[in-house]
Amino acid sequence: MIIRKSQAELEKMARAGKVVQGCLDLLAEEIRPGVTTKELDRLAERFIRAKGGVPTFKGYRGFPGSICTSPNDMVVHGIPDGTRLQEGDIVGVDVGVTMEGYIADAARTFPVGDICEIARELLHVTEESLHKGIAQCKVGNRVGDISHAVQAHAEARGFSVVRSMVGHGVGRDMHEDPQVPNFGSPEQGPELRDGMVLAIEPMINVGQFEVEVGDDSWAIYTKDGSLSAHFEHTVAITRTGPRILTTTEVAGA
Repeated sequence: MIIRKSQAELEKMARAGKVVQGCLDLLAEEIRPGVTTKELDRLAERFIRAKGGVPTFKGYRGFPGSICTSPNDMVVHGIPDGTRLQEGDIVGVDVGVTMEGYIADAARTFPVGDICEIARELLHVTEESLHKGIAQCKVGNRVGDISHAVQAHAEARGFSVVRSMVGHGVGRDMHEDPQVPNFGSPEQGPELRDGMVLAIEPMINVGQFEVEVGDDSWAIYTKDGSLSAHFEHTVAITRTGPRILTTTEVAGA
């Protein structure tokens, strides 16, 4: 069942989203060669709780971290640990925050120091693909319009789209209906209606789209060992167009 949100509920999610993006902004300043993903996790949890939020991921289905940290060929769901980031790495950071019972969720993939040209292009195209998808978040469109926009942009630039992991509705629960694939045909799937809230999250690989689960049963890796990037926003469908809830900007400013 797709749960549409009231204006009051959207404002609660936007407050959570502001903390999500503030956390990502903080981590962007701390990501450098030598830092461990566990240190990033501690910084994130401290920031989220100081802002009155709760790290949504911590304890979710037993997940031990406050954030997900996924370097290089790890697509998503990396558990923060003693791994030290190295010059030339990329690292995806996924942050969820719960405030007043409502959740916002966003991710970025960051360069660690100076990265190679293909990694730079991957990050650029993945973020562009996210915004191509968001542009389709209009009343009357369908989920497939989002999916197709992401896929068409990524594949036109020579990258592949992970197919076994999808975006999703979000609200009181982290994973609500509908699922939002990053591939598919336009004009297919559920119709987008005012008050729906979706986590749009392209996961794009340099190599093939196939992935596999790591030994910890959490981390997802590219099967061919190629680099992967992940960008995500929580987006509300409104009568005036898409509203990104995971932003530090004030609505209407």
